[in-house]
Amino acid sequence: MAFRGTFDHTLDAKNRLTVPARFRAALAEGVVLASQPDESRSLSIWRPHDYDAHIEQTIAGLPPSSPQAAHLRRFFYANSSESEVDGAGRVIVPPALLRRAGLGREVVIAGAGQFLEVWDRNQWAEYNEKLFDQVGDLTASLGQSA
Repeated sequence: MAFRGTFDHTLDAKNRLTVPARFRAALAEGVVLASQPDESRSLSIWRPHDYDAHIEQTIAGLPPSSPQAAHLRRFFYANSSESEVDGAGRVIVPPALLRRAGLGREVVIAGAGQFLEVWDRNQWAEYNEKLFDQVGDLTASLGQSA
């Protein structure tokens, strides 16, 4: 299942985030909340097996005992947290991940294919506007049209 769409949500006072109803069944076996390894300052929500596969694919070409592999493993595992979707369709966002992503109360949940991204609503609006301006150049640089 690919995660698609954009949804406005609000974190509650206990840092609980309501997962869009259409994705709850896909996340019923649990989730991994993780910091993004790029400059986006967003939080990602993965199915556990997809997150583990992503990590393995990311470090697959590196010697297992290399410093690069060790740094990446530390980043991915130390900056993530397993959670469950509760009966009301919510997940608790740990404070450290909340701070790292710069999330306020008003957030956007955006589909990103294998996972969901959670953005501060204002940051998402700025980023998405820039993305629309750049997508033509991005696809052209790959030899494709938008």
